[in-house]
Amino acid sequence: MLEQAQRVLKDIFGYDSFRGRQGAIIERVASGGDALVLMPTGGGKSLCFQVPALLREGLAVVVSPLIALMDDQVATLEELGVAAASLNSTLSAEQQRDLAARIKRGEVKMLYLAPERLVQPRMLAFLQSLEIALFAIDEAHCVSQWGHDFRREYLQLGQLAELFPNVPRIALTATADKRTREEIVDRLHLQDAERFLSSFDRPNIFYRIVPKEQPRKQLLAFLAERRSDAGIVYCLSRKKVDEVAVFLSEQGFPALPYHAGLPNETRAHNQKRFLNEEGLIMVATVAFGMGIDKPNVRFVAHLDLPKSLEAYYQETGRGGRDGLPADAWMAYGLQDVVMLKQMLQNSEGDERHKRLEQHKLDAMLSLCEETRCRRQTLLAYFDEDMPQPCGHCDNCVDGVQTWDATEPARQALSAIYRTGQRYGVGHLVEVLLGKDNEKVRAAGHQHLSVFGVGKGRAEGEWRSLFRQLVARGLADIDLEGYGGLRLSDSCRPLLKGEVTLELRRDLKPQTTAKSSTSQASQLVRGEEREQWEALRALRRKLAEEHGVPPYVIFPDSTLLEMLRSQPGTLAEMARVSGVGARKLERYGEAFLEVLGGQAEAPKVVADLRHELITLARAGMTPLQIAGQLQCSEKNVYTLLAEAIGKQQLSLEQALDLPEDLLGEVQDAFLDGEGELPPVAEIAPLFAGRVPEGVLYCVRAALQSEFEI
Repeated sequence: MLEQAQRVLKDIFGYDSFRGRQGAIIERVASGGDALVLMPTGGGKSLCFQVPALLREGLAVVVSPLIALMDDQVATLEELGVAAASLNSTLSAEQQRDLAARIKRGEVKMLYLAPERLVQPRMLAFLQSLEIALFAIDEAHCVSQWGHDFRREYLQLGQLAELFPNVPRIALTATADKRTREEIVDRLHLQDAERFLSSFDRPNIFYRIVPKEQPRKQLLAFLAERRSDAGIVYCLSRKKVDEVAVFLSEQGFPALPYHAGLPNETRAHNQKRFLNEEGLIMVATVAFGMGIDKPNVRFVAHLDLPKSLEAYYQETGRGGRDGLPADAWMAYGLQDVVMLKQMLQNSEGDERHKRLEQHKLDAMLSLCEETRCRRQTLLAYFDEDMPQPCGHCDNCVDGVQTWDATEPARQALSAIYRTGQRYGVGHLVEVLLGKDNEKVRAAGHQHLSVFGVGKGRAEGEWRSLFRQLVARGLADIDLEGYGGLRLSDSCRPLLKGEVTLELRRDLKPQTTAKSSTSQASQLVRGEEREQWEALRALRRKLAEEHGVPPYVIFPDSTLLEMLRSQPGTLAEMARVSGVGARKLERYGEAFLEVLGGQAEAPKVVADLRHELITLARAGMTPLQIAGQLQCSEKNVYTLLAEAIGKQQLSLEQALDLPEDLLGEVQDAFLDGEGELPPVAEIAPLFAGRVPEGVLYCVRAALQSEFEI
C-alpha cells in the first residue's frame, strides 16, 4: 500500500517522500481504519486524506467549516488534475443539480462540504446511495465546546459512524490540548481510531518578543527588511486595526484591514486580495485566520498581547506553512495586560471560566517575561518536552541579561502600598523618581519615605520593573479601581527579605532596521533577486489566467528550489519538489524559459480582468486579446463569460459572430423547458463551427437576462 501511496505522492503532488507520520496515517486510512490526527499548522494535514482518497474506490467526502478553505483546496486539486468540487451556499440550485449529476456519474473524486450541509437528511440519503471512499473531518476541534471555534453542526457528525459503518473516517486538528482530544473521540465516536500525535514544534518560525516602547516605530523597523513579503499584523481592537492599516499604507507598505465590524463584501474582498496578491499585509483582529491556507506568509506580528498561549500558537502558526523560515514578532506592554484583564472581568461566564481564562493569561505573560528558551516554554505548555534550547528564538540568539532586582522591587512594592494601592504605574514612577509636580503634591506624596528613592534609575527601568512584577503575580491590577496597582499575597516573602528576585533586563528598543535580520527576511539573496522576481511574475500571470491564487500554481518553496537547482530540461524540472506530472506538462516549459533567460519576465497586468474588458470594448477579438495579454484563447473566453455574467460587457462587445449563427446558438439553449442546459449538452451541435468558449459566453448572457 505504501508503495502505491508514494507513487501517487510523486506523480500527482510532485513530492519525493512523506513527512513525519504522514506515511503511517495514509497507510492506516487507505486500508480502511479510522484515525485521529493531531498535526501542527503547516504540517501537511491535507495529504493525510487526499492520498488515501486517490487510492480507494469511490467518492471521498471532506467536511470543512469554511468556504474559503474549501475553494482553496478544490482549486489546488484541480490544478493537479484531480476531479474535486465543493458544495456550498454560493452555488445556485442549477449548479447544485449539475454537481449531483456529475457525482452520480462518478466524475468527481473529492467532495468538500460544510458540516451544516452534510447532516441534512437529503444529503445523507444521497451519500448512502453512492460508494464512499472515506470521510475526512477537517478542523475537528470545532466539535469542542471549550474551543473558540465551536460549531454546533459538528456535534451531529457522530452519526456517520452508524450510517456508514464500513467507511473509514479521519479527523484532523491543529489544536493541542488533551481535553479537546478526548472530546473529539467521544463526540465523533472515534474510540477505535488510531491516534497520531505529531510534535507541535514549528522549527522554521523564529520567535521574538519585545517590550512595547514606540510600537509603530518598532513595527516599521521590523518591516523594513521585509518589503514585498506577505504577513499578518494582529491588533486587539477594530479601531486600532483600521488605524494601523492606514498608517502602514502611508509608509509604503500595502496593508488591508480585516475585522468583524467591516461589511461582509469588504472582508471577503480583502481576504481574496490577500490570498491572490504578493506582498500584502493583512492588519486584523483574531476574526481573521481560521481557514487561511496561504503558505507563504513570511511574518506574523502582534501589536497587542494574545489572551492565551493557545491563541498565540495558532496565530503565529499562520506564518511559514510552506516550511520556509518565518518570523513571529510581538511587542507587548503593561497596558495590554490591563486591557485583557478588563475584558475578562466584563465577559460573560461564571467564576470558574474566568479563573481558567486568568490562568491562560498568566501563562501568556510568563512566556513574554521568560529568560529561558521561548520554544521550550511554549512546547512545555502543550505537554511536550524539548530537551535542548532551540537556538532559534530571541532568548537563545541574543542571550538574556538578568539583574538582582530585590531592593528596587521592594521599593516599588512599598510605593504601591504607601500611596494607598490605587495609583497606576505612571504616578508610582513619578513618586519614586521624586517628581515634584501638581499631581504628586495634590496627593501629598512628596512627604512619603519612598519619594525620590529611585532617582538612580531611568523611568524606562522602573516601568519594566512594574511590568515584570505584575507578570510574576507580585502585584495585581485593581480593575474596579481604574487600573491602579495593588499588592498581592505572594509578595510578602520578598518584602520580608526572605527571598531575592532576578528580573530580565530589557534590551534597548529597536527602532532601526539593523538587527531585525532573520532567516525569513534573508530568504532570497541579493544576486538572486532579479530571477526570483521574474519567476514570481510568471507565476502571478498564470494565476491570473487560471483564476487561482499564485501559490496554487507553485508554492514559494518550489520556486526557491527552481532558483537554486536551475533545471535546464523538463526531466530536471520534474525532480523539483512540488512539480507533479500535470504541472510539469502545463507550466514546465514556461518556467524553464524564464530560468534560461530566453523569455523576459512577463509584464504583470495589474488587473487582468479590467484590461480584458477594456480591450473587448475597444473591438478586439478573443484571439487578439489572447495575443495582447499573453494568455491562452481558452482563458480569454472564460474571463469574457465571467464579465458578461456580471454585466460588465455585452455579448456584442465580446463576440464577433454572424447574427444568424448567434441566433442558432441562442435557440439551442432556449429549446428546452425551465433552466438553461449546461454547455456540455449543446457543444456537440456546434462542434467544429464555433469554439466552445463562445457557448459559455452566450449561456452567461442568457443567464444574466433571466436573473434580472
